[in-house]
Amino acid sequence: MTRTSKRPYIVMGILVITIIVMFFVSLNLGLIRIAPMDVLRTLTGSGEERDALVLFQFRLPRMVIALLVGAGLAVSGAILQGVSQNGLADPGILGINAGAGLAVVLFIYFFQGSLTGLGTLSIFIMPFFALVGAGTAALLIYTLAWKKGITPVRLILVGIGVNAAFGAALIIFQLKMNPRDFMQATIWIAGSIWGTNWKFVLAALPWIVILLPLALYKARFLNVLNLGDQVATNLGTRVERERRILLFISVALAGACVSVAGGIAFLGLVAPHIARRLVGPKHQVLIPASALIGSLILLVADILGRNLLQPSEIPVGIVVAVLGAPYFIYLLIKTP
Repeated sequence: MTRTSKRPYIVMGILVITIIVMFFVSLNLGLIRIAPMDVLRTLTGSGEERDALVLFQFRLPRMVIALLVGAGLAVSGAILQGVSQNGLADPGILGINAGAGLAVVLFIYFFQGSLTGLGTLSIFIMPFFALVGAGTAALLIYTLAWKKGITPVRLILVGIGVNAAFGAALIIFQLKMNPRDFMQATIWIAGSIWGTNWKFVLAALPWIVILLPLALYKARFLNVLNLGDQVATNLGTRVERERRILLFISVALAGACVSVAGGIAFLGLVAPHIARRLVGPKHQVLIPASALIGSLILLVADILGRNLLQPSEIPVGIVVAVLGAPYFIYLLIKTP
């Protein structure tokens, strides 16, 4: 194995080590500081009861959610960019996240009546509603953007318009909520993993565990699709069938992530671009690298959001947007 062929695996190994280090840093930091040795004692079952409560009931669930959601949104963005052959594609920018968020808010508004009263069954049902909302948004964007094909700029402009329309609908239903639910919905829509618990982890985990390996299995078709439809067809690929499957995986990942963490934009844009620079365009390594980078970015964003303005918290979606928006503008300027 040559040095060039080893590079992607070396990069991914470094990313894994960095995630582990930041994971333990995150366990230490917060409104209640816990010393590293106390963290280790608590994790091995010999720590204080207060430390166990903070770690196992508050910090660990949101950190696991950050890892899952970061990986899911990053892979969703990588698939969208590969299928559309558009480096600006991202489920948050295109309005897919907004569609999923609207479906979740509608579910809460009509069936629950309160964001604070979500039962266990409701938490597990929400990803299915989010999938319907995300799928509706994706279908609407694809239909409106199609005009003898789809150009990158047209796709982005239509996506921004659909995103704004779903955002307006979200505001209408938010205004009908009581003030407490309105504030919680606003924070959640901005992208927040505050208040998550192990039920949210269990709700998102099956989707991520099933869809990420499926995306990796389908990676070779993304490579072929990037050669163009005619070449892909000549190579024996059922282009439309594979494109629909890949789009479903991307939309389902985005919907599941939005259902537990709200609308986090730009993560699905930035992570694949960074991964492409580090490991190259081959999707067999691009997808796992994107997942690792997405997890790392969201984990770091959570650390910053929890600690910059203590005792207040900044939603992770806002932190990611502050980091990702300038990069999006840079890419938009570079795109012909």
